[in-house]
Amino acid sequence: MTTLLEPQNDFIASIYDEMARQMGDSRDSILQADETAAEIAATIRQNGRLILLGMGGSHAVGRAVAPCYRALGIQAVALPLSEQLDCPLPLEGWTAIVTSQSGESAEVLRWFAEERAPRDSFGLTMEPTSSLANLVPCLIGAGGSEIPFAATRSLTVTLALHAAVLQHLGADLSPVFAAMQQSTTPDLAQAVGHFKNVKAIVTSGRHQQGVAEAIALGLTELSRLPCFSLESGQLRHGPVEMLNSEMGVVMFRADDPSSTYATSLAEFTLRESDAPLILFDASDLPAVEGAVTVRCPKSEGLAASFALLSAAQRFMVDFSASRVTDVGTPLRCSKVTKVE
Repeated sequence: MTTLLEPQNDFIASIYDEMARQMGDSRDSILQADETAAEIAATIRQNGRLILLGMGGSHAVGRAVAPCYRALGIQAVALPLSEQLDCPLPLEGWTAIVTSQSGESAEVLRWFAEERAPRDSFGLTMEPTSSLANLVPCLIGAGGSEIPFAATRSLTVTLALHAAVLQHLGADLSPVFAAMQQSTTPDLAQAVGHFKNVKAIVTSGRHQQGVAEAIALGLTELSRLPCFSLESGQLRHGPVEMLNSEMGVVMFRADDPSSTYATSLAEFTLRESDAPLILFDASDLPAVEGAVTVRCPKSEGLAASFALLSAAQRFMVDFSASRVTDVGTPLRCSKVTKVE
């Protein structure tokens, strides 16, 4: 078992290229977003209610940032856009942010075509000439569209676009910029080797559940193994019955009050099963004995999302490359899903 040290095909090389520039593009995205971000923040402050809509990785980012808006007193929820289309939450008096990397996702186009969008609707996209960018005021991610499959840079840049909005709502971004500056590539050989026998993976977090969901999606897409995500409280309530030596567990812990619950679940998992566990850790708590711990810069909230996502993305790609020779080559889908 080896960790991928050098790109073995063009797809892998392009994924690594995207990740290598994602922090720089994220900083640029925040700096470029000021006027539109202020407009979005003003409507959020006025309405007090925010719905974050997207599909796939875009929805995972919504899940990651919703707690950040709530911490500032905003009633924020994140829903898959398909769910809002089929079982709509009434949105009168809400601000809506629709996220689509390409701006061309089928659900996005249908939502606007069927006139479901509330008056205060905005978009987040990587593509300035997309349909979404022409429909509503949009924050545009720096660096242009992400080309390879699956999402890495686009997730991080989208987090940054939300950071620009959160700043205008009163968030201090100095920890976020520090996390971007401190981002490094950890040695993941031990983590990849720890999962050499797994046949399925579950990822889990508390405040960082959105990051866990983003990584589960990417692991599924790249490794082609069954990978899914359960918030740590939900994982504790029954699904722990599935734990065994072939079920890999990836957990996320940050420097916040929920870290005690993440620690408790990790200890329970290792005590009650032989499931291999990898802990991406942005706290300064002691390592959990029996787990492979990947240390990230100490941080909480949105800053921790940047720190944890960066490290976990590299694991996502390296692990998948240890299982799939043509990793990054989609077999049944495309980068942009244009059919519901």
